[in-house]
Amino acid sequence: MQTEPAQSTSRLIWTLSWPQMLMMVFHFLIGFVDVWVAGQIDHRLQAALGIITQSLFFFLVIATAVAGGGVAAISQSLGAGRKLRAERYIGLCLLVSLVFGLVFPLVGLPTKGLFVRLLQVPQDIAPLTEYVLKVFMYTLPPYYMLIVQNAVFRSRKKVMIPLYAMILVTVVNTLGDLGFGLGWFGLPRLGVTGVVWSTFWSISLGMVYGLYMLRRDGTLRRQIFAPWRWVRCAYPYLFKVAWPAGLMQIVWHSGYLVLFAITASLPEGSVMALAGMAAGTRIESLLFLPAFALNLTASILVGHFLGAGRPDEARRVGLRILGIGLVGICAFTLLLWTVLGPLTGFLAPNPEVKAQALDYLTWNMLAIPFTLTTMILAGALGGAGATLYNLLGMGAGTWLVRLPLAYILGHLVLGRATGVWISMLASQAVQAAILLYIFTRWDWQRFAMPGKRNGNT
Repeated sequence: MQTEPAQSTSRLIWTLSWPQMLMMVFHFLIGFVDVWVAGQIDHRLQAALGIITQSLFFFLVIATAVAGGGVAAISQSLGAGRKLRAERYIGLCLLVSLVFGLVFPLVGLPTKGLFVRLLQVPQDIAPLTEYVLKVFMYTLPPYYMLIVQNAVFRSRKKVMIPLYAMILVTVVNTLGDLGFGLGWFGLPRLGVTGVVWSTFWSISLGMVYGLYMLRRDGTLRRQIFAPWRWVRCAYPYLFKVAWPAGLMQIVWHSGYLVLFAITASLPEGSVMALAGMAAGTRIESLLFLPAFALNLTASILVGHFLGAGRPDEARRVGLRILGIGLVGICAFTLLLWTVLGPLTGFLAPNPEVKAQALDYLTWNMLAIPFTLTTMILAGALGGAGATLYNLLGMGAGTWLVRLPLAYILGHLVLGRATGVWISMLASQAVQAAILLYIFTRWDWQRFAMPGKRNGNT
C-alpha cells in the first residue's frame, strides 16, 4: 500500500488547519468581547453569562452530534469516490438539524426557571441568568443550522467558507456588544439586552450566509434530499456515529453543569469563583483555538483516508497531527504564561474575580498537554466514526474522576475553588491516557463505512 510522503501530508495538514485556526480565533473573540463587555456592565452579568454559555453547549448536543456524524459519513463517502452518497448525507444532516433546532426551544422555554434552579445559581443573579437563557433559546434554531452547515463544508475540505461565516458572526456580534451593550457609536446603551440579542442576530446572519454558499455552489438543491428508502438504509450509520457523540456531549456538558453547581455551592466566594471561571475559560480558550483546529483537521483527514481504504495512513496522520499540536501549542502556552497577569486583569477588572481567574488558569494551563491529546485524538476517532470510544474516555474522566474529586477537594478538604480546579487537571490526565491507549492499541478503524463500490449505490 502506498504511503503518503511526510512532506505532502504535513502540507495538507497545514492547508486544512490554518483557516480553521483563524476561524477559532474569531470564535474566541466572540466570547472574549461578550465577557469583557459584561464585565464593564456588572460582574453579576459576567457570572450569569458564563453559566449560560456553558449550558448552551448542553442544548446544542444534537447539532454537535449530527455534525460529527456528518463529517464522518461525508468525508468517508468522498474519500471512496461516492459523491451521490455524500450529497444525500448532506441533505439528511440539514433536515435533522432543522427539526431539532426547532424542538429544543419549544421544550426549553417553558422550563427555563427550573433549569436555572437545578444549576444552583445564587439568588442574586438567578433572574438575570433566566433572562439570558431565554434569549439564547431563541438563538438555537439558527445555531443548529450554522453548526451543521460548517461541518458540511469542512468534510468537503472547503474550510474557507466556515472561516468567512465566523468572521461575519464576530463582526456583527462585536459591533452589537459595543454599540447596544455599552452605548458606543452613538447607539442606545441597552446593557444586558444589547449583549444577548447581539448574539442572536450575529448567529442568524452566519446561518443565512452558509445557506447562500450552499445554494451558490450547487449543493443546496432538491436532489440532495433522498427518498425514504435511501434514508432508511443510510440513517443507521449516521445514528451509529451520532448517538455516542451526542451522549458524550450530554455526559461532558452535564458534567460541566454539575461542576458549576459544585462551584456555586462552595462554602465561600462562590459568585467570585463563577465569575473568575468565566473569565479564565475565555483566556484558556486561546490555547484551545489551534487544538480545536487540529481536532477538526484530524477528523477530516482520517475520514478521507479510511474512505479511500488506507487505514494505516489514517493512524499515521492522526499521530502526526498530535505531535504537531503538542510541540506548537505547549510552546504557545509558555508564551501566554508571561502575560497572564495583565491579560486577566484586562478581562476581569474586579480584584477578587482576577484572583480566582488566575488560580483557575494556573491549574488548567498545567493540564494543556493532556487536554491537547484528548482533543486531537477525539477528532481522529470521530472521523473514523468511533465516537463510542470518545464517550468511554471522556465519560470516565468526567464522572469517575473530575466530579467526585471536585466535591471532595472543593467542599471537604480545601473549602474553596482551588479544589475544583485541581480536579480538572486530574481528569484531563485520565482522559488523555485512555484515548491514547485506544488510538494506539485498539482497532478503531472498523467503525468506518465500506469504502469501495459494491453495486448497491
